[in-house]
Amino acid sequence: MKLKEVSAQSIFDSRKEKTILVSINTNVGSFSASAPNGKSTGKYEKKPYKKNLEEDIESLKEISDYFSDEDFFEFDDLKKIEEIAKGQIGANTLFALESCVLKAISKEKNKKVWQVINEKAKKFPRLIGNCVGGGKHSMDIEGKKPDFQEFLIIPKKEKIEKQWLVMKEVKKRTEELLKKKDENFKSSKNDEDAWQTSLNEKEIFDILSGLKVKFNFEIGVDIASSEFYKRKKYDYQNPKLDRTAEEQFFYLCNLIKNFGLFYVEDPFDEEDFDSFSKLLKKFPDCLIVGDDLSVTNFSKLEKAIEKKSINALIIKPNQIGSLIEVRKVCELAKKNSIKIVFSHRSGETEEDILADLAFGFGADFFKCGITGKEREAKIQRIIEIEQGLK
Repeated sequence: MKLKEVSAQSIFDSRKEKTILVSINTNVGSFSASAPNGKSTGKYEKKPYKKNLEEDIESLKEISDYFSDEDFFEFDDLKKIEEIAKGQIGANTLFALESCVLKAISKEKNKKVWQVINEKAKKFPRLIGNCVGGGKHSMDIEGKKPDFQEFLIIPKKEKIEKQWLVMKEVKKRTEELLKKKDENFKSSKNDEDAWQTSLNEKEIFDILSGLKVKFNFEIGVDIASSEFYKRKKYDYQNPKLDRTAEEQFFYLCNLIKNFGLFYVEDPFDEEDFDSFSKLLKKFPDCLIVGDDLSVTNFSKLEKAIEKKSINALIIKPNQIGSLIEVRKVCELAKKNSIKIVFSHRSGETEEDILADLAFGFGADFFKCGITGKEREAKIQRIIEIEQGLK
């Protein structure tokens, strides 16, 4: 595949904030791809743009001609993109550009994008859907919201389409129960199209616990602890109290035991590898998941492995930008029996390549919301892949 021209423009994400859309013109056609935006971002994430979005757009124009000297035939040829673009653009722009190139390679080879990554891929990830929201992704309701960021549904059904049906039904039933238990509830939705409520985490876990047996799902949570960790304490607002790392540990132990939590993401601050390790040792059968802790970064994952801090990690390709690096992180995780969770961001677009990446890289879980056109595009794509392999 020959890359003739590269260009970019700004578009709006699901939060109506600007993000980047990259387009390429090749000998096999024109292709485009966009990058999402995160709101709850770990401080070790790569910068989305070198300086800002507008300058990245200009930088792509300036280096566009350099790509035309190269041939792109396979996944490893993305290294050529990275050599040319190094130091010129940020992670969002690099991710969108490499996604375009993958689409073009797959077109030339008459394959799906996931086949360019791994033609032998056959394992389908389980869906994870955000049902109720809090933290940075949600607005206060009468001055209150959950301190934890996401309350997650993880269905046990085998087929992805049936998992999605379970998530949608549970979300609908959760709305009915929130109306009964939260006098301030107005059926409003947050950045990820999850319900907004003034209830706290225990009250939400109570609701989900009452539904999980009937609908056959497991409960997960993204605590996003770094977002409310201040002056060496966890600063809870609903109700107001401070917890030390030790108190946070005992509180989470009680929640895991009392509500049978299966998945716990970012339970401690992004610097606190030791507390992660302590929780994993206490609950080896629970998924203790790193996101801000590991930020799709090879060296951060190495440290987490050394410290035995996690048994699962989030993969957000635009945290690192390079799909070559994404592959390295996935390979290291698999080598150390760490579960892989490919994840959307709060500010999403209708770009669906995340599904191909999750399947191609052998993800164990696929976290991309439940409803909303930007989330549904990704779920529809993973269902399409599943149906294509029948």
